[in-house]
Formats: sequence, C-alpha cells, structure tokens
Amino acid sequence: MIPMKIWRSLAAVATAAVLTTVAACSSTSPTTAGASDKLSVAAAFYPFEFVAQRVGGDQVEVTSLTPPGAEPHDLELTPQQVAAVGAADLVVFESGFQGAVDSAVEQMQPQRTVDVATFVDMLVLDADGEEHAEDEGDDHGATDPHTWLDPTNMVLIAEHVRDALTEARPEAKQEFSDNTEALISDLTTLDGDITSELTGCRLQTFITSHAAFGYFAERYGLTQVGIRGIEPDVEPTAARIAEVQQLAKDQGVTTIFFETLVSPVVSESIAGDLGLKTDVLDPIAGITSESRGSDYLEVMRANASALKTANQCG
Repeated sequence: MIPMKIWRSLAAVATAAVLTTVAACSSTSPTTAGASDKLSVAAAFYPFEFVAQRVGGDQVEVTSLTPPGAEPHDLELTPQQVAAVGAADLVVFESGFQGAVDSAVEQMQPQRTVDVATFVDMLVLDADGEEHAEDEGDDHGATDPHTWLDPTNMVLIAEHVRDALTEARPEAKQEFSDNTEALISDLTTLDGDITSELTGCRLQTFITSHAAFGYFAERYGLTQVGIRGIEPDVEPTAARIAEVQQLAKDQGVTTIFFETLVSPVVSESIAGDLGLKTDVLDPIAGITSESRGSDYLEVMRANASALKTANQCG
C-alpha cells in the first residue's frame, strides 16, 4: 500500500502533468458560466458548496470538486475538473487539505478564490494528539483541516464568499448580502442549539474513528480522542488501540463513534471488547443517502444529538 503522503505527491504530479494541456483549451471550452448568465463557482467539497449555494442563490451555478460519498482527503481531479477550476468565476477551497485542488488553483490561476486557510484560526495536533491554536508554541504537528465543523467558522466563510461574489457581480450586492444574513442567522441558531444540547454533560470525552472533530470539540467544551489521527485511512497501531481502550475505561466512555466514509471495523472492535455502544458522528464531507439529514445544518444537529446521548448531557 502506498503511504498517503507519497500517494498525494504522486497525485499532485499527475495533476500537474495534465495542466498544460488543460490550460491551452480552458479559455475556449464551454462552461456553465458561458451557457447561462450565472456565475460559476467551483467548491472543493460539500460544506463549501453549501455555503456558496446559500450565499449565491439564483445568481450562481455551484459545482463540488469532490463527488458525494468520496473521501475528500485523497481527492484526485480529472482534466475536466482542472479546466473547471481555471474557468470558474470563483473557487472556494482550503489550501493544505487537498493537494490536487491546490495544484490546480496554483497552475490555472482562477479569477477569484476564497482560501479558508487564510482567515480561519487553524488548529494543529501535537505529538500527543492534543489540539491547540496554530500560533501556540513553536513545534507543531499536522494542521486540522476540518474547519467547517465549527459553525462560527462557517459564518466567516460565508462572509468571504459574499465579498468575492459581490466583486464578481456588483449589481447583485444586495441579494448576496440578504442571502448571507439569512445563512448567518441559521448558523447562529444552530450554534446556540448545539450549545444548549451539550450543556451539563456528565462526560467530557468522546472517541471517534479519526480526529475530525477538533473544531467541534473546541467550540462546545468537549475533548476529542481520535483512534486515528487526521488521516482517516492510516490504520492505528496496536499500542494506540490499547491506549484508547484504557482511556475509554478511565473516562467512563459509553460510545465509540465511527463515520460513514471510514471503515467502522476498528471502532466496532474496540466497542465490542469493552461492551460499549457504537454510533455515527458525521464530519459532513458530503451528503449521501446514509447521512442523517439533507444538509449541513441537519447533520450538525444529528451529531449534537448523538453526543448528547453518549455524553449524558442536559
């Protein structure tokens, strides 16, 4: 099996190999924007697609570069998708997360970009798996890319998307502003509801299949323990599994969480060994038929409900 870092490097090289050909034809290729009067927006994956569609409304045609049900961490782009990045009126992405998207943006130079990593306070995992703000200390581990799992970060993303779309189409400024205010209202309500749901929890720790919920935990005063680290496809060592099992015993954890896009085998094995329950926490990388809701807002509420039960809150 090719290690993830090497695989990403190979994917980036492969993407770069097609960029010259794509660049030559992208300026004349038909695009959604060319076929209608809508602005074309390329979103790296679902949460950014959700924001762009809510903010842009009828003025935009939004395409997600990550198909529903696909793992965004190891995304590869087709030549057509690379061309779409270059032709888009706006690209919404997070640098450092998806190497293929970073390469396409760098090479194709789209007219406008919203790079979430440039304005959200990023968290990092240190050697012990603890998360902290990016500017704390000198020696940092892997940056946590799951920024969207804090609704207040989604507010920031919405505001930046609004500004970029307004630059692209000034005559629709009021529409973009109204749409953004409506979305911010929904996100603020969501944030308040989750805060209420997760108040007075008997347990503060929750265990997940991989460390995707750092921003969520930070926002709502909980402690995340990932069986795996940031990379969902890197299998945990026997020592790590033993460590998680001991922590579950010490903390009185009731539930081991897994995700729809990550194999539940390890989570189920740990839960089985300890006689614990299992349940789903969804990092909302995409909406599928297995999602506990039809959009970001609904799935976030489902996550909060699952944690309320597991951590005996309220």
